[in-house]
Amino acid sequence: MCGIAGLCNWGDGFRENIEKMNGKMYHRGPDAGGIWALDGHQVVLGHRRLSIVDLTPAGAQPMESHNGRYVIVFNGEIYNHRTVRDRLLQENKVTAFRGTSDTEVLLEAVCAYGAQETLRMIKGMFAFAVYDKEERVLLLARDRVGEKPLYYGFVGEGRFVFASDLNSIAALDGFSNPVNTHVLEQYFRYGYIPAPYSIYEKIYKLEPGKILVIKSPFNNYTIYPYWSMQEAAVYGQKHLFHGSEEEAADELERLLKESIRGQMVADVPVGAFLSAGIDSSTVVSLMQSLSERKVRSFTIGMCDEKFNEAHIAKEIAQHLGTEHTELYITEEDARSVIPHLAGMFGEPFADSSQIPTYLVSKMTREHVTVSLSGDGGDELFGGYNTYTSVDRIWGRTRKIPGAIRRPASALLGAACGGRDSAMSTRARLLGARSIEDMYLRSEIGEGLSIVGKEHRDPQAGKLPRSSTIMDTYPAGLLEEPQHNLMLMDLLMYHPDDILNKVDRTAMAVSLETRVPMLDKDVVEFAWTLPLSYKKKDGVTKNVLRDILYRYVPRELMERPKKGFSIPLHKWLKEPGLRQWAEGLIDRTVLDRQGILDTDAVWKIWDDYIRRDIWRVQIWYILMFQAWMGYAGR
Repeated sequence: MCGIAGLCNWGDGFRENIEKMNGKMYHRGPDAGGIWALDGHQVVLGHRRLSIVDLTPAGAQPMESHNGRYVIVFNGEIYNHRTVRDRLLQENKVTAFRGTSDTEVLLEAVCAYGAQETLRMIKGMFAFAVYDKEERVLLLARDRVGEKPLYYGFVGEGRFVFASDLNSIAALDGFSNPVNTHVLEQYFRYGYIPAPYSIYEKIYKLEPGKILVIKSPFNNYTIYPYWSMQEAAVYGQKHLFHGSEEEAADELERLLKESIRGQMVADVPVGAFLSAGIDSSTVVSLMQSLSERKVRSFTIGMCDEKFNEAHIAKEIAQHLGTEHTELYITEEDARSVIPHLAGMFGEPFADSSQIPTYLVSKMTREHVTVSLSGDGGDELFGGYNTYTSVDRIWGRTRKIPGAIRRPASALLGAACGGRDSAMSTRARLLGARSIEDMYLRSEIGEGLSIVGKEHRDPQAGKLPRSSTIMDTYPAGLLEEPQHNLMLMDLLMYHPDDILNKVDRTAMAVSLETRVPMLDKDVVEFAWTLPLSYKKKDGVTKNVLRDILYRYVPRELMERPKKGFSIPLHKWLKEPGLRQWAEGLIDRTVLDRQGILDTDAVWKIWDDYIRRDIWRVQIWYILMFQAWMGYAGR
């Protein structure tokens, strides 16, 4: 895992600026750095390296192809690079390789087969840029599910830039792209900024499964897909698996083992996160079954037993025979991370589980360089209880004719006066036009009222908003309502929240994370399974449980869940953090910035301090303001 960056048409000062970009990504690649510049400096590529496969200089980047035509900067891992390497050799596309890195294999595959065919061939997590010197074409690509980040856009007059880290772009000389107020409604609704947008105007995220092509003179680009989660879901549900549940578990176990076997390959120490949950326990169980040595497993626990499940993870580790490390964190440990969060993400991000994720990554990095995780299990195999509850509520609500429901929703909402309450939530849900619409409505909070009135459409009184993939999601795309909710999460929430969080917090301590459940073959197989194989009789993730119970006794897993909760509603009232928070939302600061509605922010804060009314938007506001301070805005 590394960091990549590039400049087109920069002109004078290119070297200083690419070095600035590399410097901002040092944590992503502390082992080495490199720069490549085309004659005339029309294209400049930068790289920071975290050495994982082929630790020698033969794996250094930027890397030129054997024929000298292509140059690559690459972030990520190609898990099947040995298979691709063998094909290149067998077909005489390459006579010999200089080293053993997956970077060289990826580059020579692009040279031999073209980018489109290579992307169909490879399995991995990645963001890369390849420059074709002959055609004067720069190509950017991002992995299928969005494990690795890639930002791009224009700075100043006609200067195209890209980077793994948004902070690298913001560090460029003369960077003055304004805050994109059109994305703020989405941010204050979800707690993150959905792709393809970023917090800055004219700077975007390349979406998962897509390619960007930009040709000299680098003033206009084209984006197109090479893989689609939505198409995989539709195809899978039209071609359902017809075997028994046991046969489904057999096939899924085979695919997961194949994925994990490939992801355990590295020239540095490898371990895994282990919670008391089904997903990480399944991954660690299969890792240990494939390893002749004890697998390294890592858990953090809370000293507060109300939130602690570390002792259960320890029992699982003991049963599996892993070499287990655990760290019990105090409230002070967790609170001390909060002031540093803004610098990790490059833009506002407010999923509070960022705190424990950072802490477990920091502890894990003291022992290994690569860690596997169980992310993806909830979205692929129906693990969230919300899927069931929204399905149940929609089943009752849809019986009321829309001609009655929607006016009643408007009247009830007006009676609530826009307040965030149980009644206003009912009003929103009552107006839903479909289960998909209801799922989105369940996420709406105080977003619109937080942003200053001067940023709203003067005619409509509303904040102009940037549309997301959720705005175009076709209701009823998949036959099973809950499958639609799972797909919606995999299209936006999972890449833009979960994977974003894991990548940034782990890379802040130079830890590479790998996610076996997001292997292409595992994902595509999961979409062929009937919903009944995933959820039945109130039990979620049945097919994963069937696999796990082959390795871990059922009684170890079937216990009441406590969850790992960060009690922000308690901490923010304590003197140290309260002072930090109130400094961020100081009225003078808010008025000077001119983005948020000062009175609306303080109404929410006063409700919390004086009336103990907690809204998740409080954390969204604080993370936005912390980022504003970090970015000097």
